[in-house]
Amino acid sequence: MSEITDPTARPGRGHPSPMMFVSLGIGAAIALALIVVVSVLTGGSVKNATTPPPALVGTTLPAISESSLSGPTIAAPWTSHHPTVVVFFASWCGPCRHELPALAKYLAAHSLGKVSILGVDTQDTRASGQRVVTKDHLNFPVLFDPSSTVAAGKFQLAGLPDTVFVSAEGVVKNVHIGAISTAQFAAGVSALNA
Repeated sequence: MSEITDPTARPGRGHPSPMMFVSLGIGAAIALALIVVVSVLTGGSVKNATTPPPALVGTTLPAISESSLSGPTIAAPWTSHHPTVVVFFASWCGPCRHELPALAKYLAAHSLGKVSILGVDTQDTRASGQRVVTKDHLNFPVLFDPSSTVAAGKFQLAGLPDTVFVSAEGVVKNVHIGAISTAQFAAGVSALNA
């Protein structure tokens, strides 16, 4: 019995060519590069949900006294033995633009008890930071940190937004990397009030 073959079939069809693998590799590399660029430009970050807490947790922060967005120098509340939530943001940070209005709305409707809140506008211009504070109705003191000496230097933070929960003794109790929900914020405040 003879085998019937299709005279229009090309030899080797059905076997991947080496050029196909090269093309797929180049396409994957370009896609990954685009994802990273978009993430950086929008202020996002790629993180693993099971990332362990930053090394900052459990450390005692130094007294911090820096220029505020409005000009005068202000001291961090834990310097005066007040538990504090520190909110790091910038006008150019995409996730911050969603987080801050929700946070302002939460703060307008809820008491923080003995807990103080401190904002840190980092890697920003004073004018841009002041516009964010005005637009989002942020009614708490905000440090001006244009060169990230507070965020990266004292808090060891690399991205935005971030929220740090500090005890009255200046000990970092929790660090939330990325945008924080109002439920997560409330839980952190509750732990500081306990």
